[in-house]
Amino acid sequence: MKQEDIEKNLQQITENGEHLSPILPEGIKNYLIDIDGTICDDIPNEEPERMVTAAVYPDALVTLNKWYDEGHIIFFFTSRTEAHREITETWLKEHGFKYHGMLMGKPRGGNYHWIDNHLVKATRYRGKFTDLIEKAVTIQVFDDGKHDEL
Repeated sequence: MKQEDIEKNLQQITENGEHLSPILPEGIKNYLIDIDGTICDDIPNEEPERMVTAAVYPDALVTLNKWYDEGHIIFFFTSRTEAHREITETWLKEHGFKYHGMLMGKPRGGNYHWIDNHLVKATRYRGKFTDLIEKAVTIQVFDDGKHDEL
């Protein structure tokens, strides 16, 4: 799926006659995936020469390419900088990763708390890519009186 295909699949939404941000069709996900320590060896930005030889995590390659082939959108969201873009794109291509794009400059340090007006789900990588499963967890939400809704 190319960028223009992503745009064609977006569904337009209106509320009270006003256009809102479009959404993806039911069943299609926007995956934002970290690189270092998630799909390959954890390489710090201060050692970019190691990015060339980072070992790929085979289960990550298989799973991400499967999601891509199923029509999901794959973006890498990395703390690597724009200076690392070319070396990262070359590494991804050499290892056969299918993806739509890459967002560079994610804040470093972890402990992310994403606030958005769209549904956001997060999955912490703990050493193995597999199919996703359902798990009940406790999350922090805004006190808007609608705690039972997604």
